[in-house]
Amino acid sequence: MPESLWEGVRRRDRRALARLISRAARGQEIDTIRQLGPPQKPARVIAITGSGGVGKSSLIGKLIEPLRQRGRTVAILACDPESPLTGGALLGDRFRMGAALDDGVYIRSLAACSGRQAIADHLDAVIRLCEEYGFDWIIVETVGAGQGDTAVRAWADLVVLLLQPETGDELQWEKAGVLEVADLIVIHKADLPGADRAAQQVRAALELAGGTIVPVILVSSRTGKGIAELLDALESLPSKSRRGDDVHAFLNEAQQELHRRLRDPAATSLLALWRSGRIDIHEALRRLWELTGSPQP
Repeated sequence: MPESLWEGVRRRDRRALARLISRAARGQEIDTIRQLGPPQKPARVIAITGSGGVGKSSLIGKLIEPLRQRGRTVAILACDPESPLTGGALLGDRFRMGAALDDGVYIRSLAACSGRQAIADHLDAVIRLCEEYGFDWIIVETVGAGQGDTAVRAWADLVVLLLQPETGDELQWEKAGVLEVADLIVIHKADLPGADRAAQQVRAALELAGGTIVPVILVSSRTGKGIAELLDALESLPSKSRRGDDVHAFLNEAQQELHRRLRDPAATSLLALWRSGRIDIHEALRRLWELTGSPQP
C-alpha cells in the first residue's frame, strides 16, 4: 500500500497525498520521508503565527487568490487544537478561510496537542511530502501562539507574526520571544482604531531590542488593505534557510518521541512508580527508553 501511495504523490494524485499525510501525522513513514533527501524544487515555506483570534485563517484565505493569480500553487497546513474525543483537528480551517479553491490549492488541518509549541507533530515530514508533490508555496498556520511558542521557526523559511490593535498587550511585545524570531510583523485588523499606534509601538520595541529591524505592515482582511504589499514582501524577503537546523527542531523531535513512548501501555506502571516516589526521574527515563528496546539516550 505505501509504495502505491508514493507513486500517486509523484503523479500528483491528491488522494494519495492526503493518505500519506495522514500516515505521517500518526508517525508512520517518517523514516522513509526523511530518506528522500532535499527536494528537487524546494517550496517557499511561510509560517503564520500569533495569538488566538488575531485572524490568521482569515488572512491566509485572502492570500490564496492573489497567489494563484501569480501562478503559485500553494499548500496550507493549518495546525488546529486536538480534539479530546477523536484526537483529530478540532476545527477545519478550510471552512474558515472561505476561498474558492482549485487544483492549485490544498488545505489540510493538522491536530496539535496542547503544550507542543503551537504546531502539529511531525510537521517537518508533512512539509516534505507537500514539497515532493510539487507545491510552490507551503503556508503553515500555528495554533494560537504565546510569546514562548517559537518552534515553528525550525520548519519555515520565513516567520510572519500577526498582532492586532487594542489588545492591551502593547507592553508585552518588547519581551515576547516570538517577536524576536519574526521575519515580518503584520498589524492585522488594521481597519480598527489604534492600528497606526500599534505599528509605531512595535517598531519602537524592535529598535529598543537592538536586533535586526524587520518590516511592519498594516493589513486588513476585511477591507483588503495591505494584502498586495504583504504578498510582495513575502516574495521578496530572503529565505532564512534554517529549516531543520535549529535547536527547536531537536527539542520538538525529542518531545514527540517522549510522547510516543508514554503511549506504550507498559509506561503506565512505570509512571505509577515515579509518582509514588519509588524511583526518581532519571531512573524513570532510563526504564522508559528500555521499554521499546531502544538504547538509552
